[in-house]
Amino acid sequence: MTATYTFDIFSSLDGFAAHRGDWGGYWGKQGPELLAHRLDMYRSEGRMVFGANTYRDFAELLGSYTEELDPWVTRMRDMPATVVSSTLQGPLDWPDATVASGDAVDVVAKLKQESDVPLRSHGSLSMNRSLMAAGLVDRVQVTVFPVITGQTGLRPIFQDAADFDLELLESRTLDGRTLELVYRPTLHVSQAG
Repeated sequence: MTATYTFDIFSSLDGFAAHRGDWGGYWGKQGPELLAHRLDMYRSEGRMVFGANTYRDFAELLGSYTEELDPWVTRMRDMPATVVSSTLQGPLDWPDATVASGDAVDVVAKLKQESDVPLRSHGSLSMNRSLMAAGLVDRVQVTVFPVITGQTGLRPIFQDAADFDLELLESRTLDGRTLELVYRPTLHVSQAG
């Protein structure tokens, strides 16, 4: 049996994963229902998978954070993690992380075969686009915040991705304004002939 792999991402309505503006974290739109839901999701057993750049960003951000972290973020940081990188060396500044060098597709294919817990990646855009193209992502979970960041948006989530058909598996509204959409992606096969 293979482990389920979820690509979990936060997004503005116009498809950006981050911003350079003064919005703050969660684009300033977090609420108690969102934070409680995130904690519930991260309570179950699992393994995080990060690309090197996302790991570096999280390690820097979380290591320098002086306030108490949101409980789901603390839980994510405490989960076992695999960091896919050909440049990083262990030990990593993360409680239970190991480095797996090599191509992300090969590393994650092996993890899916060997893991007895679900796999989840929060962020790691380019790595997850490659994994989707290789058919290794079982679920794409997009949390859409009610903002458009046309002037300040950074990191277009699906820029240069392959084409995919999406089957909606779950949807919910959190705090009356934020959408969580969970899809099963399938590589789109062109009907042109």
